[in-house]
Amino acid sequence: MLTHNRIMVLFCFFLLLGICLPLHSDICAKENKTYFDSLQKKLIKDGFNSGRIKKIYEKPGVFFEKKGLSQFFAHNESRLNYDQFLSNKSIKKGKKYIQKHLTELNLAEKTYGVEKEIITAIILVETRLGTFLGNTSILNTLSSMSALDDTNVRDMFWKESSKKSKRSRKKYDKWADRKSNWAYTELKAFLTYTEREKIDPLSIKGSYAGALGIPQFMPSNIIRLGKDGNNSGNVDLFNHADAIASVANYLKHYGWHPQIKEKKAYKVLYKYNHSKYYVNTLLKLSKKLKS
Repeated sequence: MLTHNRIMVLFCFFLLLGICLPLHSDICAKENKTYFDSLQKKLIKDGFNSGRIKKIYEKPGVFFEKKGLSQFFAHNESRLNYDQFLSNKSIKKGKKYIQKHLTELNLAEKTYGVEKEIITAIILVETRLGTFLGNTSILNTLSSMSALDDTNVRDMFWKESSKKSKRSRKKYDKWADRKSNWAYTELKAFLTYTEREKIDPLSIKGSYAGALGIPQFMPSNIIRLGKDGNNSGNVDLFNHADAIASVANYLKHYGWHPQIKEKKAYKVLYKYNHSKYYVNTLLKLSKKLKS
């Protein structure tokens, strides 16, 4: 039974909660205007519905992703440990995945001419077979990178990131120029995709670089190469059938075919991730999955 004192404590707690939530919402709205004002104008100018864009960026969960951007700015592919995926434990998990999704993998192999082992190898390295999908808002990530096109936003983020990064302002500006243009293209694709599939853009989580789903596709690749593997009428890369079909279609698009030679296979896989270490790992992994 609740005592009088406990009731009063709970009453005060919920009263404070009621005060704080609108306050937090106001702070978010103010910060979004600071960081995303010019971005919203740019999106509307490029043909996106003004009401939809304003509604999206007014949401309390939308904010400038400082932490994620700092990670991306400091990212170094050579520091990653892809060798972990060649362990016996990892190979066993890959073989179990093949058995579990054999129908979908065989269909993809028949339809696109891509071996089930290479599809599985990609999914294993990208998201540990769909068990590690990332927890960063794709909308926030791509919006934040896109916003760096604005000089004021760029200066504000530099003040934050320069304390943690050893890179110079010159390197930062070069990185920001390249990434803001790239991210804006991906943001437009992401907003187009979520509108097409009737998904709340804020609900999708992924990597700090903006990749999403089991195969970690960038939004522009979902638009171009995503496939509906289970004939549901939607392309959902958080669904294994769609993810498997999409990976196979991606590889076929860039030249994969049955009995492909290793030299050509290397070039195709390099399109998925521009890392020699990554590609070599996939080739070794697919051979181990076959054995």
